[in-house]
Amino acid sequence: MSKSTRPADIYLRFLQLAEALRGLPSLPSLDPLEERILGTVARAMQDGERLCVRDMMAKKELGAPATVHSRLTSMREKGWIMLTDTEDTRRKQVTLTQAALAHFDKLSKCMVKAVEKTG
Repeated sequence: MSKSTRPADIYLRFLQLAEALRGLPSLPSLDPLEERILGTVARAMQDGERLCVRDMMAKKELGAPATVHSRLTSMREKGWIMLTDTEDTRRKQVTLTQAALAHFDKLSKCMVKAVEKTG
């Protein structure tokens, strides 16, 4: 990293690259709450945790259960998440789709590019 590059420059470059991804044809965009839900699901998967719809609806920081449920439905329709069966057929596990994982791969490449560009 050059002396004239601040850490904020790297982050701002990343935001610029990530914003360019939004213009590419891929998955439909998410609203801010859906973005938070996506992050929650992604972190749980990364940690090897299993989240079901009921678990998501119980997360107070995401808002009212009915709101969370409607966003999960929207995200499923948009292709970001899928619901899979568990041992208990009444409970559905929330997981990311391959398209959502590919989106995270693209964001990761933006992060690497932002660092390389300033180095």
